[in-house]
Amino acid sequence: MTQKEIRVGIVGANADVSWAKVSHVPAIKGLPGARLAAVATRNEQSARQAAEAFGADRWFSDPYAMIRDDRIDVVTVAVNVPAHRDLVLAALDAGKAVYCEAPLGRTVSEAEEMARAVRSQHTAIGLQGQLNPSVRRAAQLLSSGKIGRPLNARVVSTTVGFGPEMPSTHDLFNRASSGANLLTITGGHTLDAVEALLGQIIEVDARTGIVWPAVKLTDTGEERMRETADHVDVLGKTRSGAVITAHIHGGAAPEDARFSFEIKGSEGWLSLTSNHPYGFQAGDLELRSNVAFEAPEQAAVSGGFMGAAINVRTVYAHLVRDIREGTYNTPGFEHAVRNARLIEAVRRAAERGERQSLTT
Repeated sequence: MTQKEIRVGIVGANADVSWAKVSHVPAIKGLPGARLAAVATRNEQSARQAAEAFGADRWFSDPYAMIRDDRIDVVTVAVNVPAHRDLVLAALDAGKAVYCEAPLGRTVSEAEEMARAVRSQHTAIGLQGQLNPSVRRAAQLLSSGKIGRPLNARVVSTTVGFGPEMPSTHDLFNRASSGANLLTITGGHTLDAVEALLGQIIEVDARTGIVWPAVKLTDTGEERMRETADHVDVLGKTRSGAVITAHIHGGAAPEDARFSFEIKGSEGWLSLTSNHPYGFQAGDLELRSNVAFEAPEQAAVSGGFMGAAINVRTVYAHLVRDIREGTYNTPGFEHAVRNARLIEAVRRAAERGERQSLTT
């Protein structure tokens, strides 16, 4: 494998509407050492269309057949969260490297189960925002000590999703049992960014709310009752002693969606901002500070929806390098478990109305 292209097979690469279409596919195209070898969707017609649209070598209407194919090195799981477990476990059992979207599982126990199933394979979790060039430069700026000791941080993280209207294909976001909601998705990406820059969060308090209890399904006209929060406020403390507040909410108009991460240190400040409608996980970020810093590296890819492929591309680049060199530097399933436990602590804090402590 170290002497040939890494062959990627994507489960969930629908040519019409899919996260894989706007991020994974453009991220892989042109990436040195990697090739889109196959796609798998739920039926033959959509699989054929996806292969033609994306230039994949092969297509599969049975994802498990693709997983078993010896011509696939990396299995990317880019489907709804309830389907993650079975696909990931099958790929690991087949000895494949696995890149799974976040959250890894519906629950902490599911994430732990998948992490335990990893043998010597390489894994990657779709918490890609921490690998954004501006985030990496911000981390270097913090470690340089130029802004002094981090004292506090304020995060505002909004997204167009989880509002009063959505297509029926997104109805799973309203159901607590799906494991896919504002807290696990937008909250997971947001708090992962906090930990990437300020270290592990060791204490959290939280409040959640449902602003839009009744949700209209735009394509069917039906109404669904929302079971999960569409507004989350988190107060936390990191191991370094910095106090953080995070305001996370859905339902923003596309023109109003924004992400801002402001860190105040004893000697200065820095900020990261974006207005991507998908939130922190997608697109590029602008880094600003009152102290001098070297400009972040130029994003390696600008494809996808408003640059949705930028951060995903960095994950693939890290994964390919790890596979070739035998290293394990890409955030993988153990990292996903840490994120799942953090989100569960936030959920418990909101539910019980009391501060929760976390261990490493």
